[in-house]
Amino acid sequence: MKALLQRVTRASVRVGGEVVGEIARGLVVLVGIAVKDTEEDARYLAQKVVTLRIFADGGGKFNLSAMDVAGELLLISQFTLMADTRRGRRPSFIEAAPPAQAAELFQYFVEQMRATGLKIATGRFQEYMQVEIHNDGPVTVLLDRQEEKPENWPFRLPPLPPMVRNWKNPTPEDLKAQVDWDREWGADQTKMLEWLWEQRCKSGLPD
Repeated sequence: MKALLQRVTRASVRVGGEVVGEIARGLVVLVGIAVKDTEEDARYLAQKVVTLRIFADGGGKFNLSAMDVAGELLLISQFTLMADTRRGRRPSFIEAAPPAQAAELFQYFVEQMRATGLKIATGRFQEYMQVEIHNDGPVTVLLDRQEEKPENWPFRLPPLPPMVRNWKNPTPEDLKAQVDWDREWGADQTKMLEWLWEQRCKSGLPD
């Protein structure tokens, strides 16, 4: 499941020339649903969307979320986010969920967002839509649930190093355990730190 967030001053969506959804300051959220996505993924992403700090505070720093600023949300289902462009010049959408599954999960996502108490507007599923977006900044952030799942990380999650528990007065057994830990987990720890730094650099956001 992917969500492309655009911070906006205002936005609207039309179907057949009729405005079916519009918001003031807040976020336009374009949602792509994959075959393997679940309600748990929708809950996780809904929470991430409303708590992600991409609104500026008084000092101009990204320290506020949609919840903090009572931002309004325009939710649009967009299967093209699941495009695979690794081969050829025609995108493949084989990873996108079929319409029935996508409609059900998108509606569940909308319900999770409504539960936050923020103002929610939506487009119309499987309709041709024209979306007017006044991107503020511009600020655009892509959330990918699959990339954030630990089982999809490019490393094993290391356990706590032995020396952490008794680092001031380590015993010979502690030192040996640390050496063994380094042999088993050292490479994964390095990969983890490199990956976390890469994700932070990609986001361009502060801690």
